[in-house]
Amino acid sequence: MGKAARKKTEGQVESFGQRVLPLAALAFTLRRGLRELVVEAGMQTLDVLLEDERTQMCGERYRHDAERRSMRAGHAPGELVMGGRKVRVSRPRVRTADGAKELTLPSWRVFAMQDPLEREAVEKMLVGVSTRKYRRALDAVPPELDEFGTSKSAVSRRFVAATQRELDDWFGRDLSGIKLASIMIDGLGFGEEHTVLIALGIDSDGKKHVLGLHEGATENAAACGALLDDLIERGVSTQRSLLFVIDGAKALASAISARWDKRALIQRCQVHKARNVKDHLPDELQASVAATMRQAYAMRDYKKAKQQLENLARRLDDEHPSAAASVREGLVETLTVIKLALPATFARTFATTNPIENLNGTARWTCRNVKRWKGGTMILRWCCAAMKEAQSRFRRIKAASSGIPLLLEALAKNDRMLDGAVDGAAEVG
Repeated sequence: MGKAARKKTEGQVESFGQRVLPLAALAFTLRRGLRELVVEAGMQTLDVLLEDERTQMCGERYRHDAERRSMRAGHAPGELVMGGRKVRVSRPRVRTADGAKELTLPSWRVFAMQDPLEREAVEKMLVGVSTRKYRRALDAVPPELDEFGTSKSAVSRRFVAATQRELDDWFGRDLSGIKLASIMIDGLGFGEEHTVLIALGIDSDGKKHVLGLHEGATENAAACGALLDDLIERGVSTQRSLLFVIDGAKALASAISARWDKRALIQRCQVHKARNVKDHLPDELQASVAATMRQAYAMRDYKKAKQQLENLARRLDDEHPSAAASVREGLVETLTVIKLALPATFARTFATTNPIENLNGTARWTCRNVKRWKGGTMILRWCCAAMKEAQSRFRRIKAASSGIPLLLEALAKNDRMLDGAVDGAAEVG
């Protein structure tokens, strides 16, 4: 073999070796998993990026520069967030030329500012991961990385901090920019000592908004009034008529009327009313009475629906006076959406508090792993997190395009009658 051929062959062997060795290392890494490969490559890229920035700030290593304004200062331990935990890494240091001040590399500042730990903790808790199992729910990282911040106490502290901040923001939101057509209010019980009142708003486009929460011992007048006063303070006007849909609590109806007077058109939940009446009846009558009430609520003629319910109450007077009284109590308010002549599909949304019941279901599911409630603030924090989770999936109410204009016109008509001091203004509701 000639000298030229031998040199060419040696070059080919060297080139082949340069290709084979990295491939062998890659194959070894792949056995550990693709995620570890990507993480490891990312850490190496971070090292290169930081060292390149240090070179830009300090100049080439070992090169004399009389005008140099900064100098290398070795490495120091640092912390970065990765996949829901913290990892310790070696951070390149830079100091001013006189050594008086340490400078921060731009990329390190950006990575250090991005702290998704609290968001990660909230997300894991909302999908049912307990603090004890938090670390197991995270994606794996290479074992050589020194990770921490995944203990039960650390995760709990982050969850509390994040949800408390969300709760503070929630209670500070300005509601004046939402043009409301209706407000639905219902309560959610937590044990025997706590009830959370939830206010859900429907705007003039048919979109839903969780307006506020209030924690109290029961749905009494004080708790109801406090929730309404909070909404008013944050921008909900009492000078425009609104359709209020409530579960039937007398304290809530009284609190609404005390603040909106005749501008409040109150719709009692028909499901709650039928349930209350059934509670006063023997088993053999419950089905027939419930069917009669459903027929009345399905009518589109207000007078006929009212007449059917009044006839039902008369039939129950002798044998079951308590059930008859329950039918009569708030009877007119269970028919408000019929009186407003709203489209049937649209009216069904406002005939009950079912939209809030869906919210309550989300809250119950989210809070299912909580074993012991440590006071009302904890309950509100969890409820707030659950409401925000539910609100991200809200959809426009059914038949909004045809029903909302009619509802808004009915509300405006009530306002015109009240502002014009026309007798019978309250007849709309």
